[in-house]
Amino acid sequence: MALDTHTVLELLPKGEGLLPKWQLLVAAMAVFNTLQNFATLKLTRRVYTRVPPNQVTALQARTFAVWTLTAAIVRGYAAYYIHDKRIYDMALFTYLIAFGHFSSEILIFRTASLNSAALSPVIVSTVSLIWMLRDYNFYVTP
Repeated sequence: MALDTHTVLELLPKGEGLLPKWQLLVAAMAVFNTLQNFATLKLTRRVYTRVPPNQVTALQARTFAVWTLTAAIVRGYAAYYIHDKRIYDMALFTYLIAFGHFSSEILIFRTASLNSAALSPVIVSTVSLIWMLRDYNFYVTP
């Protein structure tokens, strides 16, 4: 059974603005990243290029997959419950954690280099953090 455009639009978050749709898009991308981390080390090794490939292990990839899936679930909930302060705050913190992790791996621990695989999550987390902080009062009523 094929999904028509109307059905797909009905599945999108109903919140105002683009932030809820962005949350859903980022959550969907995180699910893809979760699956690839369970399936292969290929993309994970593209992130951590400044360490020997044997140091990027299957265990590390699976652990990263579980974290990524957790973040995807929180962000997915935020897409549909964007006005709930607790969920909004949790989603915001997932981006802060991602920003901290990838930035520290690039700048402090030097396990990741400034390539697209490592820079993409830094950009997504930075854009998301700024956007969520800027629009906090629009989506969350005190």
